[in-house]
Amino acid sequence: MKNFTVPTREEVSENNQAIFDNLTKGLGMVPNLYAYFTKSETALGDYLTLQNRKTSLRAKEKEVINLVVSQVNSCDYCLAAHTVVGKMNGFTDGQILEIRKGEVSFDSKLDALAKFTKDIALNRSKPSATATKALFEAGYTEANLVDIIIVIGDKMISNFLHGATQFPIDFPVAPALS
Repeated sequence: MKNFTVPTREEVSENNQAIFDNLTKGLGMVPNLYAYFTKSETALGDYLTLQNRKTSLRAKEKEVINLVVSQVNSCDYCLAAHTVVGKMNGFTDGQILEIRKGEVSFDSKLDALAKFTKDIALNRSKPSATATKALFEAGYTEANLVDIIIVIGDKMISNFLHGATQFPIDFPVAPALS
């Protein structure tokens, strides 16, 4: 298999160097995932625009989606990164493990979201009527549905990029599910 390398700041364009500098200011680092996007000149800026778009979803809801999709796709990189982000958003280690399974016993609305997300991801874009009904009964709207699917798409992009390249994980490795 080809050995995929993560570009350093010195190896990217001036435009991407500016994005690296902003990421370093905000995050204290440039995650390898973001750095790898610079293999394509405009991909990092495009991806960050997608990730940072205004949405009807709360940060915790986005993290539920990120964790569930990354688990379905077995993306060790995204599971590691979103375990860290999930904790920053107030989830405990135990809650994060539960979310990754597509179950949320501690919040019924997030439970409907996790189950819907797992169902649509496993069924390749076609959620069951049961999961969809439960999502709407939990209080989600059609506007939320659009935003949920955009977050799923965002996470599929990063899961697939890491799955294809297997560049190094630069976050603490997420624990395996039991």
